[in-house]
Amino acid sequence: MKNINSAKKKIDQIIKKSSVPEDYVHSENTLDWLLKLKPNADESLKIAALSHDIERAIEKRKVRRKDYKDYDAFKDAHALNSAMILAEIMQECNLSKKMIDEVYFLVSHHETGGTKLVDILKDADSISFFDVNLPLYFARNDLKETKRRCLWGYQRLSDKGKSIVAGFNYQNKELNALMRVCIEESERLKEGSKIRNSNSADI
Repeated sequence: MKNINSAKKKIDQIIKKSSVPEDYVHSENTLDWLLKLKPNADESLKIAALSHDIERAIEKRKVRRKDYKDYDAFKDAHALNSAMILAEIMQECNLSKKMIDEVYFLVSHHETGGTKLVDILKDADSISFFDVNLPLYFARNDLKETKRRCLWGYQRLSDKGKSIVAGFNYQNKELNALMRVCIEESERLKEGSKIRNSNSADI
């Protein structure tokens, strides 16, 4: 447990130095949402929740959006980079290979999901974006970019995650209106996809 606490302390110190103002709050908030979604989460999942975006806090090592034409490719690179940095930290703190491998897998897939535990982490991360990141994201970006990011984030939520986010209320009226538009548009896209899949099955 001492080694785990040492790793958490290093992670905490790094994220506190992030140039992205909401990163530290997002880290803690993602853990909060993780524990609401899975109260019995083990230490590997908790560490993954706290540190899934750690690479953004290290200016010399973080990936840059401008270097990727595709947003999903950028997010995949971000996840893999965070996982590699975490593995280094955990090795320095003499954590078990089993835990290092578990956290590496969770963080490297937190943007895409794919297993039950990774999907829970992805949901916690996505819910937290709408809970604490979005107002600051909107303050830094224009309406078009904020809508793009909201649609991308909302569409990757589970049905349970979507119901949670749909209940959020922001102080900014324009942001509330934007979220309503994004939710409605996302549902239309979902229905359109169902219809196309149904038609394809009939061919």
